[in-house]
Amino acid sequence: MPQVAKAIRRQRQGATRRRRAAPASRSRRRVDIWLDRLVSVAVLTALSVGALALLVTLLWG
Repeated sequence: MPQVAKAIRRQRQGATRRRRAAPASRSRRRVDIWLDRLVSVAVLTALSVGALALLVTLLWG
């Protein structure tokens, strides 16, 4: 079969269609909000500790 015929037959290429997610329940949204806050605090703490360690190393190392 020629390549042109194959290309015509195969109309759609690309990402697969996805179903829309069902709306989350109220309690699940609360957990998501708390997890987002917890991750934000953890990341900020890690960045602060890293910056402080770098500062201490550069000044007194």
